[in-house]
Amino acid sequence: MKRQKTVYEAAIDHGYSRRDFLKMCTALAAALGLDYSQSDQVVQAMEIKKRVPVVWLQFQDCTGCSESFIRSSQPKTENVLLEMISLEYSEVLSAPSGHQAEAAMKQVLKDYHGEFILAVEGSIPDDGAFSTVGGVSAKETFLEMAAGAQAIIAYGSCASWGGIAAALPNPTGAKPVTSFVKDTPIILVPGCPPIAEVMTGVIAHIITFGKLPELDHFGRPKAFYRHRIHDKCNRRAYFDSGLFVESFDDEGAKQGYCLYKVGCKGPTTYNSCAEMRWNGGVSYPIQSGNPCIGCSEQDFWDNGPFYTRRAKIPGTQTTINPDAVGLAVIGATTAGIAVHATGTVIKRKIDDKRGAEDE
Repeated sequence: MKRQKTVYEAAIDHGYSRRDFLKMCTALAAALGLDYSQSDQVVQAMEIKKRVPVVWLQFQDCTGCSESFIRSSQPKTENVLLEMISLEYSEVLSAPSGHQAEAAMKQVLKDYHGEFILAVEGSIPDDGAFSTVGGVSAKETFLEMAAGAQAIIAYGSCASWGGIAAALPNPTGAKPVTSFVKDTPIILVPGCPPIAEVMTGVIAHIITFGKLPELDHFGRPKAFYRHRIHDKCNRRAYFDSGLFVESFDDEGAKQGYCLYKVGCKGPTTYNSCAEMRWNGGVSYPIQSGNPCIGCSEQDFWDNGPFYTRRAKIPGTQTTINPDAVGLAVIGATTAGIAVHATGTVIKRKIDDKRGAEDE
């Protein structure tokens, strides 16, 4: 097996100073959600951890996940590509093409068997006739490379759930990676596409800690998929107050009211959009005025119209009828005012009685 340089050695080779390296490690610690005091642990890990070989396969996809990946700002994509991993094969980013690229991919199985990470973008058709690369079916290529990988990262909803290609009637028989491999650890990073910093953050975690991140029962990293978008939404206060956008050109839309009535799937979607946001933390769809379409959830492509509200939010009772939320808020406010007024009158009578007794 070939010896990979450590992350620190690779950084120095690319002209980084010690100070630059420490800055990169501090930024990485922040991206992983670590306390500033834990930055030293990241520095120590990066000084001894070897760059991890990565093979990135694409099947039935739109390349949106790759486009998202190269826009990561924390950690920066160039830091990941040049210092943290060794990207051995990628249809988008590799320098060689054609037979040379395919030969490089095959060589990884010999040089880094059991050591490399296999990143997969796009769904895999169960019938090879619909997707071939270099004359080999997507299914055959995937199974061959998966057999030598230490772990598989399924980037995007296509690789994680089947995606758009699996939409009814699913003419190609598109399936997620979990349908073909059971013995190799798989991390699902759904989204159409996933957030850039989530994509790089997963790799950064593996390199820093030498193990997979903690996963939920679906196989998604808990650090990025533990909250509903609804729970952290910047419009949540309007939902709780019963203030909703009824149409995209009404006054509520101008005021930034809740988008639930015009189809927002935030209450049923688990992702970090509301916390991490997109484009370097600038915004996310709901903040920009568009309802969440639930692109990180299973079968989102077949779960009804995007701009029609759901009749019921699973796991809740108070949010089934959004109109009732506003009435409940008004009722609670009115009741609160009445209780406060009654309490004030009683307190005044008690004070008056005490004053009379003192006289």
